[in-house]
Amino acid sequence: MKHVFCAVILFFVFQQSFSQIVINELDCDTPGVDDKEFLELKSDTPNFSLDGYVVVFFNGSDSGGDSSYMTIDLDGYQTDVNGLLLIGSNTVEPFPQLLIGANVIQNGADAVAIYQASDFDFPEGTLATQTNLIDALVYDTTDADDTELMALLGVSEQINEGSSNNTNSIQRNNDGSYTVASPTPRALNDGSGVALNPITISTSQSQYNEGESFDIVFTAQDNVTADYEFSFSLLNGGFDMSDYNGDTTLTILSGQNSVSTTITIVNDDVDEGDEEIVISFFGLEVPYIAMNNDVVVRAVDDDYAVANFGTPINPTYGVVESTQPVGYYDSLDGLADTDLRQALQDIIANPAVVRAQTYADCVDILKQADQNPENSNQVWLVYLEQGRAKLDFQTTSNNVGAWNREHTFPRSRAGYFSIEEDEIADGIDVYWETKADSLRHGNSDAHGIRAVDGPENSSRGNQFYGEYNGPVGTLGGFKGDVARGVFYLAVRYNGLEIVNGFPDGMVGQFGDLATLLDWHRNDPPDDFEMNRNNVIYNWQFNRNPFIDQPDLVEYIWGNMVGETWEQPLSVAENQWNNVSIFPNPAKNQMFINGLEEKANISILTIQGKEIMTWVAQSNRSNVNLNLPSGIYLVKIESEKKRVVKKLIIQ
Repeated sequence: MKHVFCAVILFFVFQQSFSQIVINELDCDTPGVDDKEFLELKSDTPNFSLDGYVVVFFNGSDSGGDSSYMTIDLDGYQTDVNGLLLIGSNTVEPFPQLLIGANVIQNGADAVAIYQASDFDFPEGTLATQTNLIDALVYDTTDADDTELMALLGVSEQINEGSSNNTNSIQRNNDGSYTVASPTPRALNDGSGVALNPITISTSQSQYNEGESFDIVFTAQDNVTADYEFSFSLLNGGFDMSDYNGDTTLTILSGQNSVSTTITIVNDDVDEGDEEIVISFFGLEVPYIAMNNDVVVRAVDDDYAVANFGTPINPTYGVVESTQPVGYYDSLDGLADTDLRQALQDIIANPAVVRAQTYADCVDILKQADQNPENSNQVWLVYLEQGRAKLDFQTTSNNVGAWNREHTFPRSRAGYFSIEEDEIADGIDVYWETKADSLRHGNSDAHGIRAVDGPENSSRGNQFYGEYNGPVGTLGGFKGDVARGVFYLAVRYNGLEIVNGFPDGMVGQFGDLATLLDWHRNDPPDDFEMNRNNVIYNWQFNRNPFIDQPDLVEYIWGNMVGETWEQPLSVAENQWNNVSIFPNPAKNQMFINGLEEKANISILTIQGKEIMTWVAQSNRSNVNLNLPSGIYLVKIESEKKRVVKKLIIQ
């Protein structure tokens, strides 16, 4: 009997722990860009540990199949003094205790549930279940009931928040029923509990230059009843305590509700790039909470670098030299027509050499490859033909003022697609093996992707070139560039082809060939494109041959089809084949061996910026290095010969 009694008590305690946490409030749809949606959980007791619980969101659409699309691990979190945990994006006010992305909660008919389980129990696409279920809410925004989802979760009622862009939330009553009313995040739905006093962070501008000062104002919702001291941080990544002056511990005096401080951004002589200052509270004590938090202020660096070559609308030629290996195109000589095209594909799609990076990696690639020659802190926007801060990459559904990634050969036209692993930026040294049949990798091939203004990307959509000719009033310096990107893709991947006209509905075909040929001929490759080719080669280990050898376009699509290709001799004949650099990778010193005569040596960044020069004598030469870790180019030139080598600094 003793064992049975213990078992009954343990079962009762277990059931009690299950009943501790419920879904208290859900706002699945908000006006505008829908970025203020949130979920609020409630425990029976305050400061309740949520270790061992997970929140799972289920997609009730036909494509979603009543399966999970997002799981949130609650380990390490606890409810507050009122027993509440607010989950939302950094645009929700008061500021959530648990942050998720903006506009990620689907509108319905969908569901959210709490489980006593591990997040590993709910990989994406897991069918809704009652196993280990604590509480569930099936909801919609004036949609038909999803009876199958309700049955899977054991729920008898689907709650309607209201029609699209509503200003309501779904709130749990004390008896377990639901009410639809104005949202009350971080407050008990019945108005009881400890009254909290949120503090708001504000600045007059969102951007300041190095050397400027600005005020940060902290305003409490209600006057404080005693002096309240608090601290905040400005640190973020490379922006540290050496980058600013000013107090970060302040006191709101009794009977008042605000205090301010003046921050001065240090104007140094270091090219750190534009940086983001993040104003963040830490250690606020009840009843004080953050109304907003992690407020971003940009510090604009005036120490940007200017390249020695021009932009696509102010082009230069012959300044940036190709980093193609010696003999890279030699296998094309003497070939014509389909044999020439196949030999070209064998080079740029060689599975033993070429690397495929992720779509997320392309953001980092474009920050290098599409860097604005006039300002190293910006990318150059294709189509719009202007610079934009690298920091303004689009991360939410709002693309205004942001840049994103443009596929010159649109995904819907090409038939390539993204996978979950594509969203991981794993760096230059982690990659997929790829070949000519790896069409999916076209989704993240940087030779066919450009930095673009967000709204302009939407305006272009998947139009063919010729249908789309760029924004009115721009100079069209992008036209040859995008044409050569499309030509590259058509040779690189099996299944893609360039045709005359506008082959709407024909996946894998793209037009208009006549337009693309015209754009290529009238806008030849410039230094911006050559630099871009060099940068992408460093990541992907293949090049766009129509930048290195633009005449190849005529032999494959233009007026020289059927003629035999012979490579211009200027590349191969002038190379210094017996020169080597060692060790490579190097640390503090580099040797050059095999020089036959005096030569000028230059070390350049991968973007082509010259950082060291000297004159080396014949035979063996050495130089002491003091360079940050990374990849560099070593250019060796005499009156008659030249060679470019890649150098890795550890």
